[in-house]
Amino acid sequence: MDFVQELKERGLIEHHSADPEIIFSKKRTVYLGVDPSADSMQAGNLVVVLLMKRLADAGHKIILLAGGGTGMIGDPREKGERQLQDIKIIEKNKKAIRAQMQNIIGSRVTLVDNADWLLKVKLVDFLRDIGKHFTINELIKRDIIARRLETPDESISYTEFAYALLQGYDYLVLNEKYGCDLQIGGSDQWTNILSGVELIRKKAGREAFAFTCPLITDANGKKFGKSEGNAIWLDPQKTSPFAFYQFWLNQPDESVDKFLKFYTFMPLAEINALVELHSRNPGRRGAQRMLAQLVTESVHGKEAAANAAAVSDALFSGKSLSELSSSERLMLVKEAPSITLSSSQLQQGFSIIDALIASNLSTSKSDARRLIESKGVSLNGETIESPETMLISAHFSDNLVLLRRGKQVALLTIEK
Repeated sequence: MDFVQELKERGLIEHHSADPEIIFSKKRTVYLGVDPSADSMQAGNLVVVLLMKRLADAGHKIILLAGGGTGMIGDPREKGERQLQDIKIIEKNKKAIRAQMQNIIGSRVTLVDNADWLLKVKLVDFLRDIGKHFTINELIKRDIIARRLETPDESISYTEFAYALLQGYDYLVLNEKYGCDLQIGGSDQWTNILSGVELIRKKAGREAFAFTCPLITDANGKKFGKSEGNAIWLDPQKTSPFAFYQFWLNQPDESVDKFLKFYTFMPLAEINALVELHSRNPGRRGAQRMLAQLVTESVHGKEAAANAAAVSDALFSGKSLSELSSSERLMLVKEAPSITLSSSQLQQGFSIIDALIASNLSTSKSDARRLIESKGVSLNGETIESPETMLISAHFSDNLVLLRRGKQVALLTIEK
């Protein structure tokens, strides 16, 4: 299957300034711009980052532009102007995002920063040489600008209004310096990307191209992103590899086919076969497990993905704690709700009822007793038969034991 046909079948084509067959008829120099408004990208950004990886794998030259200059302004958004960020924070964010991109795509990325040219531009020269190629009539028709102009309380400043000129200028600079002739992005960037295409045509008389992939939405139709409050970060300190894995594992059946095509490099025939198999027994969540494994591998590596899968199985599928490796145990202790018992507590006598209450799996002794008598409590996968059961050291595997009430779990540890 050729590259364009695969993009079509994966649903990765949204907008394009020319027929995709023409755009990808030769090897291009492609750029993606990322403004450092945060110190991490998130799951919504990941589709276009993985598209860059697909392009790199297909032999195209890849440029990542960190918006050290444009990040000082911020792209216009639906509601209200962005808070201007401190230069030191922008620099910190820029380094973090660069590292994430390099980790996912590999060493084939050329890294640039538009602060290197935007902070040197003279205002009058910019207005004469660049601004004259943009009309107010065209700019105010753009969706976000038009909506902001129609809402007095959300009026747009000239700073935000001029953002499209800066992004267009970025494309012109990269076209002149690197021969860059294709910019990609999410579909919300379509008109900004076209600014560069038109500027290159008018200013340099050369043809350049624009291409976007769809925006990703959650089960409620909201765009993934920090402004929506539903961001799943790529930074392991902001969203742990385990939580990242769980996010993909918990995707609804109606999303898993699309996400396998968007977020993984799994061959389409294998995706179709997996989804068909999944439809026969959705309860096993086989498609979600594959999605979680492959996306976590892309972002955090194979070891973190394997650890997250093993810990998930221990917490939710009854896998024995004795089967976990040392690194998996460390992740389990970090991620699972837990309580720590002292050796003296065990020696004095600590009952299963006490453990249920201490771990918030039960609200009272009578509630705990009722749960145990109805066979609703287990310890390391073994059903507790009697409310009088006492915890003893033999229950613990390397100082850990998993207490379960239905789907709720708590990890008990012995203080060392």
